Amino acid sequence: MLSVRTEGVLTLTLNRPEKRNALDTAMIEALHQALDAADLDAGTRVVAVRGAGKDFCAGMDLDELLASADRTPQENFESAFRFGELFIRLRGLSQPVVAVVHGRALAGGLGLATACDLVLAHPRAAFGYPEIQRGFVPAMVIALLRRTVGEKMAFDLVATGRLLGAAEALGAGLVSRILSEREFEAEADAVLRQLAAASPTAAALTKKQFYEIEGRSFRDAIRLGAEVNALARTTGDFRAAIQKFLRKEGA
Repeated sequence: MLSVRTEGVLTLTLNRPEKRNALDTAMIEALHQALDAADLDAGTRVVAVRGAGKDFCAGMDLDELLASADRTPQENFESAFRFGELFIRLRGLSQPVVAVVHGRALAGGLGLATACDLVLAHPRAAFGYPEIQRGFVPAMVIALLRRTVGEKMAFDLVATGRLLGAAEALGAGLVSRILSEREFEAEADAVLRQLAAASPTAAALTKKQFYEIEGRSFRDAIRLGAEVNALARTTGDFRAAIQKFLRKEGA
């Protein structure tokens, strides 16, 4: 995996193009380490996840999956949950995380993208969970998929393994935006720069509240919002931004 930070944007590139960036143990551990480092780095304002070569990520490494058939259930649980912890880590990271998807995002690779806060798609990208066609179960990603696209669409995708083009993925809610084919890189960079320019405390509080709302009653969600609102008013970023706006209005 490649890791490069430029102007507040940390880009993590899955770098196994000969394997369509399939996720193996080494790459999963590299992602954990990179996210741990990003969480402690005040200079990182946004994290981008990309794939090298023609595809974003084809999912789990099939050679490793086949070898796991000879391991104990406990060993396989620990391996699977280590990958699942990436989804939890991405949601818990204080910075926004953006998947920049070109080519195919399949199986666990699509799960990785879905765990990110935003998904920017190339118009010719393809998305799907073909595990059932290989006698396997997209077990952990279902937790993300049902929340993202709803019950009926989620079951359709995992039970049939069919692929969605970018436009259908956008309609289903798997994708945040489809960028133009000609200006894909420039438009993706513009979104990342916009996120990087935002107040880091406001971004962190927004993300924290966004995911903590799940499972709360309407009243509790409003109360959480009031708590976050009150905390946001005490930050230096808020004070500086309001003072700057008032000076501009008064000019």
